Amino acid sequence: MEKETKEKIEKTVREILNESDMKEMTEFKVRQLASERIGIDLSEKSHKAFVRSVVEKFLHEERARDYEKSQVNKEEEEEEEDGDKDCGKGNKEFDNDGDLIICRLSDKRRVTIQEFKGKTLVSIREYYKKDGKELPTSKGISLTDEQWSTFKKNIPAIENAVKKMESRV
Repeated sequence: MEKETKEKIEKTVREILNESDMKEMTEFKVRQLASERIGIDLSEKSHKAFVRSVVEKFLHEERARDYEKSQVNKEEEEEEEDGDKDCGKGNKEFDNDGDLIICRLSDKRRVTIQEFKGKTLVSIREYYKKDGKELPTSKGISLTDEQWSTFKKNIPAIENAVKKMESRV
């Protein structure tokens, strides 16, 4: 498929998705509407696969935006509760790679949201300074959406385990 055709299809599919009620829209409907708008039969196998990839990318970006909004709202609520001034301020801060810095845990450690190979990752990592730039080290972890959700669900169990360990000391 030609680059020009791909760009035309992607632009049209994204427009349709942006205009649509996502509870009612299906990939088939998107393909049908896009076919009508641009006059290309998108039922052919390679076109179907391309439309699917555009839809999946769009949905992933939407989830990432929703996640970011929910995190900002959650962090603002937590700030009000515990007065934490280091994390989650309403001012968005980005690092040298354009990744959103959610929280600076210390001078060398931070939590960021980044895109890598089409996936949104929550990264908790150490950084070092070189030539005036803060660069990531290999010391840290990057979690996918699914891993982050599992981790979040288990925070109460982790806190309980830490409390038990602290009480033994």
